Amino acid sequence: MEAKTIPLSEYFAKEKKEKSALPTLDKGWDDELSYRALFEQTGEAIFIIGLDFRYITANQQALNLLGYKENELVGKPVNEVVSQGALLNNDIRNIQGAQLQERVLQCKGGPTIPVEISTSIIYDNGKPAYIQSIARDISVKKNTERILKQNALILSTISQATEKLLQSSSIERKIPSMLEALGRIMNISCVTIFALDRTLKPAQMQKKYIWENWKSKKIDITKVFENNTLETLDSHRQVHSVRLKDSATPQNISFISFPIDGAFRTRGYIGFFNEQRIMWSQSEVDAIQTAVNLINAVLQRNHYEETIRLNETRNQILVDALPDLIIRIDIKGNILDYSAKPEHPLHIHRDLAYGRKLKETFPEEIVSQFLGEENKNTFASPQKATTFRLPYAKGVYEAQLSPIYAEEAIIIIRDITEQAKLDEMKSDFINRASHELRTPLTAAMLMVELIQEGGSREELRKYWHTLNAELKRQKTLIDRLLSAGRLESGMMEIKSEPLSLLPVLRESMRSVQPIVAKRQISLRLSGRNKTYTALGDKSGLQQVFINLLTNATKFSPNGSEVKIEVSENKTHTNIAIIDNGVGIPEEDIPYLFQRFFRAKNVTLAEIPGSGIGLYIVSSIIKEMGGEITVESRPNEGTIFTVRLKKAKTL
Repeated sequence: MEAKTIPLSEYFAKEKKEKSALPTLDKGWDDELSYRALFEQTGEAIFIIGLDFRYITANQQALNLLGYKENELVGKPVNEVVSQGALLNNDIRNIQGAQLQERVLQCKGGPTIPVEISTSIIYDNGKPAYIQSIARDISVKKNTERILKQNALILSTISQATEKLLQSSSIERKIPSMLEALGRIMNISCVTIFALDRTLKPAQMQKKYIWENWKSKKIDITKVFENNTLETLDSHRQVHSVRLKDSATPQNISFISFPIDGAFRTRGYIGFFNEQRIMWSQSEVDAIQTAVNLINAVLQRNHYEETIRLNETRNQILVDALPDLIIRIDIKGNILDYSAKPEHPLHIHRDLAYGRKLKETFPEEIVSQFLGEENKNTFASPQKATTFRLPYAKGVYEAQLSPIYAEEAIIIIRDITEQAKLDEMKSDFINRASHELRTPLTAAMLMVELIQEGGSREELRKYWHTLNAELKRQKTLIDRLLSAGRLESGMMEIKSEPLSLLPVLRESMRSVQPIVAKRQISLRLSGRNKTYTALGDKSGLQQVFINLLTNATKFSPNGSEVKIEVSENKTHTNIAIIDNGVGIPEEDIPYLFQRFFRAKNVTLAEIPGSGIGLYIVSSIIKEMGGEITVESRPNEGTIFTVRLKKAKTL
């Protein structure tokens, strides 16, 4: 508005006195009419404030925002409505050139609304006449920011817990701390891992792990399942409310449960219980589901390790009774007896060993590890097990001396070659798993930052889609690590049934789109206008194709093309994935599908990878009765061909 226009307050006062007709004023009256129309019809909330910092008027949008009528707002001090330094502490000098700022408006009746406020001074003949304040409701924006921060915090907790749990040798002590972290992040009163004994009436809860932080009095959550609530546990990720009755006052408890199978012999659950109703968004539920999957995987691993430890104890008893190799010696190191199975690597006939010195049979430095220094009472107590290798025999051996009495002892020698290999593989597996789990989390965090920075509707839609894909990718990665163990143990069930291949391939292509876009690589699928069928497992094939497409993209130069060619004959359907990447050395191809194997050229190039993907791919395809072949030349590209049995009907 130009400096020559009259104050809006003067116009409003005049308008109230002369309602029947608009008066004709001096120059600037047309501007006032235009402003008045804009004032009433704009979608923004506009407040007109006097120089005494009291409200003069507001348009209907502003009144609707606060819940006031005009006569209720007029004359009210600004500081009673606007919090957080209203109008820059009522100093008109500071309003000049004020920037857009976030404030909180106090609505009628007490509720508050976060807004963005733009404040400016309106002049009349060069003098300040009144203050104009435009407010925009940013409740949705603030809620979105809260959800993004919450999800980022959940993902961060999951990432940190992943490393700790996978590397921990004391899972029993780590699980409660993770439950506490999830409970505090989600502002929940109680998180527990439990099972129900359904054979009892009423069913009884068996708590395995629990974390509690009740804000009022402590509540016995076992009472939740006393009144016919078993069916609620089997409903998929739904919030339920139960009214508890006790000697004091009845209380409503809200809870949501997630099924797991790694904590008990029967089906178990992770339950989140709260004194107030649980109000989670779908993204928060999905993030918690990822954490639940991780806990379930760790509990399964713990169960397997406990089983292994129990078997090792039993095996040790058997070894003590019937060991692979027993040497009975006296205090001077003379061999009094020697027993070994013929197939044992260290077997010699007892007649050749009897009466000889131990150091004549084994290298002297090895014997010194068994017996220690000469002329010392080494048979006073059992000696710590000693690991050693022999120059004339392959493998790793463990020896332990167990005294029979003061001058005689038994040395038990076990072949622990396989155990040493397993320990090395386990350590390598944990290190690789921890590294691989960080990758999708990093991409998800990047999408969160981009969403927070804002953008066009299309950009935000893409960011949300990518964020969702990366969260699914992290879940898929955890499932992949589990799949490797299940495949080896025979626990993974692959069902082959007739299916259409092109939808599976398209879905797999969408899953790798973020990395494809980043590398500016073109994915081209042939045979779009034809229906190709095969016998296979949809989930298993998606895992196969996503892995192969990811590898093709990762090992190809930026801006190149990856082709997917589908063909068929009378009995089989073939899917070829072709890239122009770094290729594979010929000598590495026979070992390509072995667990943890990586080609020399990608290792030297420090291209990240776990070396387990192609092992899983090959295993899944074999389970479906198919086969996979590879053709490659270094620096020219690679062709992976999956051959599946053709389905006659869908």
